[in-house]
Amino acid sequence: MSDALKLTAELRERAGKGASRELRRNGRVPAVIYGGKEEPTTIHLEEKALVQQLMTGHFMNSIVMIDADGATHRTIPKDVALDPVKDRPIHVDFLRLAKGSKIVVNIPVVFINEEESPGLKKGGVLNVVRHELELNCEADKIPGEIEIDVTGKEVGDSIHISAVSLPDGAESAITDRDYTIATLVAPSALKRAEGETEDGEELEEGEEGAAEEGASEGEGEGGE
Repeated sequence: MSDALKLTAELRERAGKGASRELRRNGRVPAVIYGGKEEPTTIHLEEKALVQQLMTGHFMNSIVMIDADGATHRTIPKDVALDPVKDRPIHVDFLRLAKGSKIVVNIPVVFINEEESPGLKKGGVLNVVRHELELNCEADKIPGEIEIDVTGKEVGDSIHISAVSLPDGAESAITDRDYTIATLVAPSALKRAEGETEDGEELEEGEEGAAEEGASEGEGEGGE
């Protein structure tokens, strides 16, 4: 399970665009905590502390304990709005987590035992289709990552969600299909696919050049 992150916040006394702009000028980020059958709680956070958490790379998949004026809120981030020019956080939405609740999160995948894959030993390449899995997890059992074992995998094999052992309290949020997570392909297949694309582009450029040359000759003859 992901380690819980901690943030200290203060309650917002005023709402509205003007109040939010003033907070940002003072190095604070407006935010709101909602859900859990309670009224939304409007807060503001220190921008530097928030950015540090964002830089961890797993902020959106972590439980965040927010201490606001003596009350502790158990939450998970749902949205972080960024300034389109300065790329700074300008607002955050947190979902309050009630005990026993479930939530859909994207969890990164990690492939293990690659040295035990005959296909990889022969020079095959693991073509990762999905780097994250969309899972429905119990709020207190959110995994930090999902390990996928490639022991025994040969070139041509595919790994589907049905073959992945998910931890207790987690299940796939996509239930209408057995989607592919990764495939094991031969390097020659990748090179051939890349070569076909490059050849196609070169052919189109050659045809375009020939057409332009023909048009130029036609214009020249007409001019004579």
